[in-house]
Amino acid sequence: MLFRNSFRSQQLTTGDWTGLAQLLSVPVTDLGSVDGSASLKEITVYTCIKILSETLGKLPLKIYQNDGDNSQKAVNDYRYSLLKLRPNPYMSAFDFWKTNETSRNIHGNAYDYIDAATSGRNAGKVMGLYPLKSESMTVYVDDVGLLTSKNKVWYKYRDDMGNEYLLNSDSVLHFKGMTLNGLIGLSTIEYLRLTIENAKGSTTYLNNSYKKGMQSAGVLQYTGKLNETGKNNLRNDFESMSSGLINANRIAVMPLGMSYQPLALKNTDAQFLENTRLTIQQLTAAFGIKPHQVNDQSKTSYASTAEANREFYTDTLLAILTNYEQEMDFKLFTPKEVSNGLYVKFNADVILRADAQKRYAMYSQAIQNMIMTPNECRAMEEKPPMPGGDVLYGNGALAPATMLAEGIPYLSKLKGSDKSNG
Repeated sequence: MLFRNSFRSQQLTTGDWTGLAQLLSVPVTDLGSVDGSASLKEITVYTCIKILSETLGKLPLKIYQNDGDNSQKAVNDYRYSLLKLRPNPYMSAFDFWKTNETSRNIHGNAYDYIDAATSGRNAGKVMGLYPLKSESMTVYVDDVGLLTSKNKVWYKYRDDMGNEYLLNSDSVLHFKGMTLNGLIGLSTIEYLRLTIENAKGSTTYLNNSYKKGMQSAGVLQYTGKLNETGKNNLRNDFESMSSGLINANRIAVMPLGMSYQPLALKNTDAQFLENTRLTIQQLTAAFGIKPHQVNDQSKTSYASTAEANREFYTDTLLAILTNYEQEMDFKLFTPKEVSNGLYVKFNADVILRADAQKRYAMYSQAIQNMIMTPNECRAMEEKPPMPGGDVLYGNGALAPATMLAEGIPYLSKLKGSDKSNG
């Protein structure tokens, strides 16, 4: 199977960092770079991609059918459980969509092979969806009709065994990041390379400082003359005595004729904290993540956090969900099924749901203003329907706007009409 050849089993021994790097698509020649998934070593990048991928993974994906008047869940559609529960035998829906979103953010593109039956009574039906490695895919546009008479997009995939497959565009779900031509997504990591390296450099600086016991650089003075070997030996002896976490805040004993003068360079003098905070803000803005989601609570309150959550949905997540939904609507349904109203939709209510008090107040207003029935509100809370709950209810004190424009109370006019009829 194409999926198995793409993710063949590899046995790694303890300390086999080269094999691990190849498995994670990290360049072996430079494990310190920020190419591909190596960028996840930077905590802000890791956190942003983790938030986006897990947010997408936890949203239920369901199939609906619109008959022109309303939409109902198409629970009897054979693809319903495939998308909602298990797209393939190896992955849950949560892991599947999380994998896609991670790949889309790292490489700019996420690809899934649509395994459709080619014969038998299930011919043409989607049997499974399998993620493919983005770095092993090449996209071609047949604009001269070389393979077909129509302009089409083709995908050439090379698996881990060296086999190449030419896949029709109808056989591949292609989810893109930001794009310049609409055909290939741009790698976010590639465009943020300098910013990520800046953040990684800050982390490395702190790690080295902690390893040295936060000892600053300085000048070691010695009364006498030393050759290069003597200088190196003296420096190494002093560092072994004063550097490292085990020697942090300990009293150093200086030999006769030697003194140490630390350089007066501090983190604040180099605007280290300000630079780090700016880098974090740049990275989170690029990924569409709000500051409080990466634990930056410097300018947040309960009200601002609630508003930021709503903005995260409207400004960031809504565009991502539309990207996924439109691609699946086009590739997973036939034109006839689309004309019959079938479509997929991620249920984002789990993100937008407020606390219980606000939700119940919203339900009360929706029922009193005849927007929703009681059972529709109960369904949003995953509660069973109740008898009589499918009827629209309204507030009896409400009056039509035309009556109020005449300056006549609605009920008074009704009473007057009753007296005249009597």
